[in-house]
Amino acid sequence: MGIILAILIFSLIVSFHELGHFLIAKYNGIDVEEFSLGMGPLIISREYKDTRYCIRALPIGGACMMGEDDEATGDEGNFHSKSVWARISVIAGGPLFNFILAFVLSVILVMMVGIDKPVVAEVNEGYPAAEAGLESGDIILQMGNKKINVFREIPTYNQFHQGEDVEVIYLHNGEKKTVTLRPKYNEEYDYYMLGITRGPNEEAGVFDALRYGAYEVKYWICTTVSSLRMLVTGEIGLSEMSGPVGIVEVVGDTYESSRPYGAAIVTANMMNLSILLSANLGVMNLLPIPALDGGRLIFLFAEAIRRKKISPEKEGYVHFVGFALLMVLMVFVLLNDIRRLFI
Repeated sequence: MGIILAILIFSLIVSFHELGHFLIAKYNGIDVEEFSLGMGPLIISREYKDTRYCIRALPIGGACMMGEDDEATGDEGNFHSKSVWARISVIAGGPLFNFILAFVLSVILVMMVGIDKPVVAEVNEGYPAAEAGLESGDIILQMGNKKINVFREIPTYNQFHQGEDVEVIYLHNGEKKTVTLRPKYNEEYDYYMLGITRGPNEEAGVFDALRYGAYEVKYWICTTVSSLRMLVTGEIGLSEMSGPVGIVEVVGDTYESSRPYGAAIVTANMMNLSILLSANLGVMNLLPIPALDGGRLIFLFAEAIRRKKISPEKEGYVHFVGFALLMVLMVFVLLNDIRRLFI
């Protein structure tokens, strides 16, 4: 079941990404040769207004084919014949739609499970929060330089700053206070802890759901960016990265652990994973890496600044090298995922 759910989630996220490219291309009058759901052998194909709409056999992702590799021609609908800003909007449309999907799912999820406000339910005796005077009902506003909007940002901040002193700004009976907390090491969990416990979620109205839905997307974007920063600085290693196999395992484990609590909990947890993955895909695609949307945007922004197109041959060579390196990385991550299955 985990594999089926993972495939459905992947398909939703990738198809929505391609839908972003498709809709903005159509808006800009760019010819789209094919828009397909799935990959592999063709099952159904219909042509409408010069675009072939397809459903393919393998329910994994989708594609939006605009002839981007073709040279600019006199054809008004050619991708390369459009203004640089039109082309930038089309390329950025995929990641943008991933963030939109994450937001829509977040709003629905908040309506289902309530608001995750950064309110202290309890402070654990013998830990920094209690010793500094924090009490039940206090609202955490900021940790270090990071503004706190949802409770889960508190343990995540601590996870990314293990053992580091942190300045905490919080609201106590309407009065803003500031304390510096030094996390305490817990030998049982091999972890530095602040001693702050969360309470139950609060019911959300429509406007609260919109606001906290945006906070949820912000949380996952920031978490992805922080993880990438730690990867670059060596705080975490490549061996800790997960690819498709690892994600399938997480989806399967989440499903199995949620199933005893009913369909509503399973749905909520699958939506949460979908939000994470959609926001993650949006961020990853915006990285300035050749062959990704972000790499293509770098060339387009360079063109906008220079007011002159970069040689398609040179750009194609850079993207080819980037694609080859990405494939090497994907193989490494895949083998690492498989290795972890047998540990």
